[in-house]
Amino acid sequence: MSGNSPFQLKGEYDMTGARVALTLCALGGQIGEDRAVAALEAMYQALGFKNYLRRVAKAQSFQKELAHFRELLDAYRNPISCALVVLLAHSECRGWLLGPDGREVQEKELVGELSHCQALWGKAKVFLLLGSHDNLESNAFLPILTDHCRHFPHWHLLEVLTQVIGKVTQEMPTTTEHRCPIFHSSLRGALYFGRTRSQDLEVSPIPQGVYDMSGEKVALVLCVTQDRPGAEQDLKALKRLFQTLGFKSILKMDPTAQDFRKELAQFREHLDACRTTVSCALIALMAHGEPQGRLLGADGQMVEVEEMVRELSTCQVLRGKAKVFLLQGCRGSNRDPGMSPRALPWLGRWLQHWLQRPSTIPSHADVLRVYANMQDVSSREDFPRNADQADILRVYSAAEGYVAYRDENGSDFIQTLVEVIIADPHQDLLELLTEVNRQLCEMDVLGPDCDEIRKMNLEIRSSLRKRLYLKV
Repeated sequence: MSGNSPFQLKGEYDMTGARVALTLCALGGQIGEDRAVAALEAMYQALGFKNYLRRVAKAQSFQKELAHFRELLDAYRNPISCALVVLLAHSECRGWLLGPDGREVQEKELVGELSHCQALWGKAKVFLLLGSHDNLESNAFLPILTDHCRHFPHWHLLEVLTQVIGKVTQEMPTTTEHRCPIFHSSLRGALYFGRTRSQDLEVSPIPQGVYDMSGEKVALVLCVTQDRPGAEQDLKALKRLFQTLGFKSILKMDPTAQDFRKELAQFREHLDACRTTVSCALIALMAHGEPQGRLLGADGQMVEVEEMVRELSTCQVLRGKAKVFLLQGCRGSNRDPGMSPRALPWLGRWLQHWLQRPSTIPSHADVLRVYANMQDVSSREDFPRNADQADILRVYSAAEGYVAYRDENGSDFIQTLVEVIIADPHQDLLELLTEVNRQLCEMDVLGPDCDEIRKMNLEIRSSLRKRLYLKV
């Protein structure tokens, strides 16, 4: 099996430079706060991070602290390989952080502040968001993460987080208000805080948790083709993918908003009535889209993506099984011009061209956000707050607020995804998706109403608890 022959991502972050961490704490002396800060400091030391600790009294000072941190990094004379920002704060509204004075700051503004740091161009930027409405003592995430980072530094970070989510949900009481951890990734390669596995294959243990794929694998494709040239090519590509992976698939063409809901409900009912074992469900949703996770049916009416995720999460047959959502559609109207590094002398630009390294990367690439017992930006107030949120993988074809690109040959997302997976179908899906993102980030695209080069990247949202191999 692939566990005996680890897949090596073509993209891998260079970690030879300085590692810097910033801890921002706005919990106002909450029980367990000091212990959490001490645990973080121990983790930083074990992983070679230099920590800048700030205790802030007001939520709006988060922005000032991030801006000051960015200025420090841009003035740093030595190369920086990675930045880790830990935010200890309450969150009562999706996408916002709450300070002890009751004032809120938008999380995406904090992420954007560091994304524009020139010293971190092309480098990994990790945000760990920790918070609780009772106390940090009862939050198992941080000690488990610290333990895994100490003992398994040769695992790349998405492997670590997947194993941590599995461990945390095992210990999570279903009656509590705790939310299942989830991470959002636009990383373009493997991020190792220690030795890479390829440097020590004989002694490096491989993560053992793997989803059982011995049962049936089923897929549902809901695709709007009206006014979406190239949609038929994407359907052909997905059909080829399902045949390669051994998925049984159902296709519904040009569904209305109500059809999206009805087809998914019927799909769930069919699975719950199924007498055979089902190992995995894959849902491909392909339509025009809008911000905040909305898709447009063939009738022009909107349907919420999270509404469909909730529907499938209630499927009893799929409890503890992987549920994969592929979302091909725009998430806004913005077009990303990308970001370039600091101005290079002519020799540097010539070398860059000769080495065929991209001179511009997407503005939202290289970011990893980890939500631990905190409401992430895809949540809704009525979403279950226990392990029912686990085992879900969403793959968005664009960053939030941005367009997804497609022409008469199909969408860049679906076509690249199918090519990458079919080329190596026995490998871990998160690693394959990271490779898909790397390839998409290197593409230069032109939209139908834009003459300038634009960039794009995926967003992967995962609460998987084990490694997922779609073909074994």
